[in-house]
Amino acid sequence: MTIEHYKREAAARALEFVRPGMRLGLGTGSTARHFVDLLGERVRAGLDVVGVPTSEATRTQAAEAGIPLTTLDETPELDLTVDGADEIAPDLSLIKGGGGALLREKIVAAASARMIVIADHSKWVATLGRFPLPVEVVPFGLGATRQALANACKAAGCPGEIRLRMAKDGHGFVTDGGHFILDASLERIAEPAALAARLAAIPGVVEHGLFIRLASMAIIAGTDGLRIAESR
Repeated sequence: MTIEHYKREAAARALEFVRPGMRLGLGTGSTARHFVDLLGERVRAGLDVVGVPTSEATRTQAAEAGIPLTTLDETPELDLTVDGADEIAPDLSLIKGGGGALLREKIVAAASARMIVIADHSKWVATLGRFPLPVEVVPFGLGATRQALANACKAAGCPGEIRLRMAKDGHGFVTDGGHFILDASLERIAEPAALAARLAAIPGVVEHGLFIRLASMAIIAGTDGLRIAESR
């Protein structure tokens, strides 16, 4: 079995929680792509749902799959969001943003009554931090924001290198919202909630990739089959 097979397996299981008439948040990334693909098949077979995409890439994919789309302006309350994650801890705190869509992903997740995270077994970790933490920042004052971010991580007990994410063209990666992303290589985040509070207090930070108390369920697929973890 390949990693892509596991991702699709998790996505297929999440699809079982979708009911007719639901308002759905549609995640971004390689695992979420499988969910959107499978959802499109169900929609073309007659399932009546509407989706809010968390990125322009997902919007394009969903539209091509025939999934009716709306916005949070038109539909401010959603029933369910299904999305992937870069890391998932046992308490279902997450690191997200490897694909650069963390701001919209968090807005959509927060507007949802429930969030299901789908992933292959490599994303399940004992402690968050091995995957670099994405932090979305405004371009103005980048140097000062970068230093403040480094100071905040150090004060939270997880110092590390802070790098500007680069695009393939050699320039800074730009999010759908027109912002930059700083990736913090921290290795181990002992207290995600404490770090999240420090990051949120930095003026130049738009949003960070720590998703805390947002996911209600994680569906993990791996060599031992499917495993479901639920928040307490």
